[in-house]
Amino acid sequence: MLANNFIKQLLHDEQGATAVEYGLIVSLIVIAMVTALQGLATESSTMWGEVETKVENAGS
Repeated sequence: MLANNFIKQLLHDEQGATAVEYGLIVSLIVIAMVTALQGLATESSTMWGEVETKVENAGS
């Protein structure tokens, strides 16, 4: 009888599902952040490359 009540409680417990949902949301946010930062890093590298070229040309 005690085992049946325990199993019923497990089937109706939604805390684990909520934790999984929050985990999925956080992972999507992290993926979006990494993607945005990669784009920013590429633009930054390009900009500093152009600055380096202009400084070298100005020194010549």
